[in-house]
Amino acid sequence: MSEKTQELVIGIPRGMSFYGNYPFWYGFFSSLGFKIILSDPTTKQTMSDGSALVVTETCLPIKIYLGHIINLINKGVKNIFVPSLQSIAPKIYNCSKIRGLPDLVRNVVKGDFRIIEPTLDKSAKNRGLYSFLKEAVLPFGITNFDDIKRASKEGWKVYNNFHVMMRSGMDYKTALKYALSGKISIDEPEKTGMINVALISHGYNIYDERASMKIISKLEKMGVNVYTALQLTDEQMKEGLSSTGSHGYWANSAEMIGAAGHYLKDIKIDGIITLNAFGCGPDSLMIESITRKSKSAEKPLLVLTIDEHTGEAGFVTRLEAFIDMLFRKKRSEIVNKIDIDENYIPQTNVCEKALQNQTN
Repeated sequence: MSEKTQELVIGIPRGMSFYGNYPFWYGFFSSLGFKIILSDPTTKQTMSDGSALVVTETCLPIKIYLGHIINLINKGVKNIFVPSLQSIAPKIYNCSKIRGLPDLVRNVVKGDFRIIEPTLDKSAKNRGLYSFLKEAVLPFGITNFDDIKRASKEGWKVYNNFHVMMRSGMDYKTALKYALSGKISIDEPEKTGMINVALISHGYNIYDERASMKIISKLEKMGVNVYTALQLTDEQMKEGLSSTGSHGYWANSAEMIGAAGHYLKDIKIDGIITLNAFGCGPDSLMIESITRKSKSAEKPLLVLTIDEHTGEAGFVTRLEAFIDMLFRKKRSEIVNKIDIDENYIPQTNVCEKALQNQTN
C-alpha cells in the first residue's frame, strides 16, 4: 500500500444525513481512492455514549450521532466527516443543530481526531456543491478540480441508482447493498399485506433500527405494506407540500409534510404513522400540520415519539392497536360496499316445508 493510499482514510458516522446521502459519499470518496470506515450500527451503548456528552433536552438523533463519533474514535479513525449542511436550496435551511454540527462535535467530543467539515450553503454565494466537495478533500491535499468533478459524477451515479431502486419499492438494506456494489434492479417487489401505511419521518429515525425499534419489520410482520418518503420522487413530494399549503422553509419539510401530503391523497394508503424524536422543534411544528391535514382527509393517524428511554413494549402495543383499527375499518368498508337488492326477499320456503313435514 502506498503512502498516499494510507493517508486517504475517512470515517463516516451512521447518523443524520447518512441514511439519504451515503450512496453519494461512497461513490465520491471511493472514486478518489479513499478507504471509508463506517461506525457500527446503533446500539444502546451508542445512545449512552452520545447522551453523556450533551444536555438532556438535546434531540435523540444528535445524541446518536455523537455516539457514532465516539465509536469511530474508538476504532482509531483520525479523520471524521462531519459536514455542515446549512442550506440545501435557496432559502431552504436545516435546523440549527444540523447547521452547527461540526461546532457541536468540536466542543463536546474529546479525542485524537480531525473533523472534516465542508459547508454546503446554497443560500449564500459561492457555497454550492463543488465548493463543498473541494472543502471535503482539501485537507487530504486533493486540489485537482477535474478529479473532483469526475468523483462527483461517480457519486451521483451510485446515489441515483440507490434512489431508483428505493422508488421501485425495494427495501432500504437491499437497495443500499446493490447500489454500493454497482448493481441495479428495478423489479417491483410484490406487496402481500392487506393494509397500506405511510411511515412519515426522517431517514435517520426510520432506517436506524435501534432508534426506530425496527418499526418497518414489525409492521410487515403484522401484514402491513410500508411506504416512506424515499419511495417518492422530488416532484411528488413538492406536489404534496404544495397540496398542504405549506412552504419549504425547513430542509426536511418535503421529507415530512411533502410525503404526508402525497400519501394523504393516495387512496391506497389506509393510514399514516409519524415517527418523531422528542425535543425536535421543527418536527413538532410539522407533526401539528400533518395532524390537521389528516383530519381534513379523514385518514387515520398515529403519532409516535421516540427518545433513548422509549420502551419497546408500549411502542408495540400502540402499533398493534392502530393496525388492528385499520383492519377493522377496512373490513367494514368492504362489507358496506356489498350491494343488496332493495326488493330482496329471504328464501324461507325450504324452512317452511321442513316445518310442515314435522307437523304432519
